[in-house]
Amino acid sequence: MHQGVIYALLAAVLFGASTPFAKALLGDIHPIVLAGLLYAGSGAGLAIVQVLRFSFIQKTERIAWPSRGDWGWLAAAILSGGILGPVLLMFGLATTAASTTSLLLNLESAFTALLAWFLFRENFDRRIAIGMAAILAGGVVPSVGPGHVGGVSRGALLVAAACLCWAIDNNLTRKVSASDAILIAGLKGLVAGVVNLSVALGLGYALPSLASITQAAAVGFFGYGLSLVLFVLALRHLGTARTGAYFAIAPFFGGFLAVLFFGDAVTVQLCIAGVLMAIGLWLHLSERHEHEHAHDAIDHTHAHRHDVHHRHVHDFQWDGVEPHTHPHRHEAMIHKHIHFPDVHHRHRHE
Repeated sequence: MHQGVIYALLAAVLFGASTPFAKALLGDIHPIVLAGLLYAGSGAGLAIVQVLRFSFIQKTERIAWPSRGDWGWLAAAILSGGILGPVLLMFGLATTAASTTSLLLNLESAFTALLAWFLFRENFDRRIAIGMAAILAGGVVPSVGPGHVGGVSRGALLVAAACLCWAIDNNLTRKVSASDAILIAGLKGLVAGVVNLSVALGLGYALPSLASITQAAAVGFFGYGLSLVLFVLALRHLGTARTGAYFAIAPFFGGFLAVLFFGDAVTVQLCIAGVLMAIGLWLHLSERHEHEHAHDAIDHTHAHRHDVHHRHVHDFQWDGVEPHTHPHRHEAMIHKHIHFPDVHHRHRHE
């Protein structure tokens, strides 16, 4: 299995598991406060990981910082996905079953793909489009029922709005995905956590007990922090739309936990949605994209191994350890192989 697919699926499992646990915490914590604690927990945890990483594990490794032009993209991503998205999700969770919310989160994948395809011009074909349509249909099914305004609950609309914010975030984060993944995810968590907690305290909402803060921080570290690190790595290897599609397993895992441990009911809508999403995910997993393509010359910095795209020489004494990080140049070349729209394959298609 492709390395990027593994990153995306692991990210999905961690994020999907966080949804029912976040739902359980809403009984004691206001939604805005919880959003702040989740992201603060992710940012603080990743900051500790980063310190330990460069103090004891990778002492001589360089950090791949975003380039000067990338900071604007990162700031916009943090605003959309780190501040607006989690607040909307927490309000949606307050009035929506965790299992339903878990499946609705697949809308993020659909929104991500639509923006990637039509705004950011990422390549796709009929197979990928049909798969994403199945995922979108699966996301809509659980939100429709009697007694809802306009046939759709307000909670479902809020969750959908959160998904749109994260879709914007995903596409913007792809532009900085070559940078250090822990750095990117940690900055998002710290900034989003501080802003959301400041807003919550400014509105007069109190912090919960220390036990609840600890639980929220733990959920945030695993479900938002580590998950986001893996998601950024997947973006680097797969591109935005395909990473979003593989990430669609998150609602399956979250819905399963909600039914198994939190007492949510197994409904007909839930089963239909699961089947539709499984079909869409399979169509993406079985994709093979191969053609002759050209690489333009490019200079950038990211962690890499010396594969077919990294046949460069070093202007420093290299210790032979891979992967390693340093500024390097890719010369122009033309070749043919199976590939995804990763950081080295963002070419246009006829």
